[in-house]
Amino acid sequence: MKTTTTTLAVLAAMLGTPAYAATAEEAAKLKTELTPLGAEKAGNKDGSIPAWTGGYTTPIAGDKAGGRRGDPFKDEKPLYVVTGKNADQYAAMLTDGTKALLRKYPDYRLDVYTSHRTAAAPQWVYDNTFKNATRAKLTADVTSGAYGGIPFPIPKSGAEVMWNHVLRWRGSSWQVPLSQYQLTADGKAVLTTSGIADQQMPYYFQDGTLEQFAKSNEQWLIRLINTGPPIRAGEAIVGRNSIDASKDQAWVYLTGQRRVRKLPNPCCDTPTPATAGVMSFDELSTWTGRTDRFDWKIVGKQEMLIPYNGNKLLQPKSDTEVLGKAYLNPDFVRWEKHRVWVVEAALRAGQRHQAPKSRYYCDEDTWNCVLGDRWDANGQLWKTLWSQTFVAPDLPGTVIGAFGFTDLISGTAFVGDLFNSKPSQYALKPRYQDSVFTPDAMAGEGAR
Repeated sequence: MKTTTTTLAVLAAMLGTPAYAATAEEAAKLKTELTPLGAEKAGNKDGSIPAWTGGYTTPIAGDKAGGRRGDPFKDEKPLYVVTGKNADQYAAMLTDGTKALLRKYPDYRLDVYTSHRTAAAPQWVYDNTFKNATRAKLTADVTSGAYGGIPFPIPKSGAEVMWNHVLRWRGSSWQVPLSQYQLTADGKAVLTTSGIADQQMPYYFQDGTLEQFAKSNEQWLIRLINTGPPIRAGEAIVGRNSIDASKDQAWVYLTGQRRVRKLPNPCCDTPTPATAGVMSFDELSTWTGRTDRFDWKIVGKQEMLIPYNGNKLLQPKSDTEVLGKAYLNPDFVRWEKHRVWVVEAALRAGQRHQAPKSRYYCDEDTWNCVLGDRWDANGQLWKTLWSQTFVAPDLPGTVIGAFGFTDLISGTAFVGDLFNSKPSQYALKPRYQDSVFTPDAMAGEGAR
């Protein structure tokens, strides 16, 4: 795998992991040769990856505040198409999972478009990221000293890259009406969840401080109320995720029992009720988990073809239109070439997990880990995970929307957080009351 000069320096630094993520001299590069969030500002040698010039912050034609979103690149045509027949030509830029999909499904393809570096964030997020660069540290798998920005913009370890994904910029408070589907091995789409998810990141409260945040360390709150299918209407789940993931809490409301139950283990490879048990907790948005189950290693930084700037996926007004056999309909998926951090996870001694080995591909500009592959205990490539991103200049940012996986062994798949049949697509909201994300409030909302 090809690595950049920056990556070689990172790999050398890993031989003796320092207490802090960056020196003052390294952090100063965030204002010169690196973007404010830590990516290489320059483009690549052949120009196929452009320089970052501030991201995409211009209102998009078709965007409606609190409603549906437009596509800023709707008039562009693919530069080329990757199929199973020509995949070898592009093999160096494809993940193992992508190559496996191209081999397994003749109709699967990658429409590759011009690359646009749309990543952006408010200035206060940039300012906090600069502060985090020299004050944040990772001790015993727990991040401390970070607030309001990317914690490790100049990462020295694989675990720091994954924490950047967990604490990526995606807004402070937002609401997502969503639909989720299980795709059976014979290509049928089964609705598992239709509902409304309210989410909040106290880590990104603009008027907060590191000292205030450290009192609770709760970084992400979510409440999902199911409106369908009929058998699941009225069910609900609330989650409160902490910087110390061992303190994560989650509760479910089950209509048949008319009571709230606290989940004993809302993490890792435990099936999550948010997806009707089809996905595990740590597969949401490619990775949402605690890092202490694995040893993490930066493999390098590489130019890869990844799903990116996927506003095209948001345009159809029915879910059926965008669902494929065991993947999203390739007609609505936009792929681009970008630099990604490649991180491998190996099961730590004394721990257990259904997937003892994984590999993740995390965009250098946004820190969104958009692709991931998982191997089972027999060493077989088991699941390939994906997340779609879209441009949201009202945030501003390029954030994860739909996500899912294909089980390469069974042929089943899952697609989560589709917005197509909904009137609203990732609506930014004023700050919620903390009480919204409590089991008592959930019981009131979910009862039927």
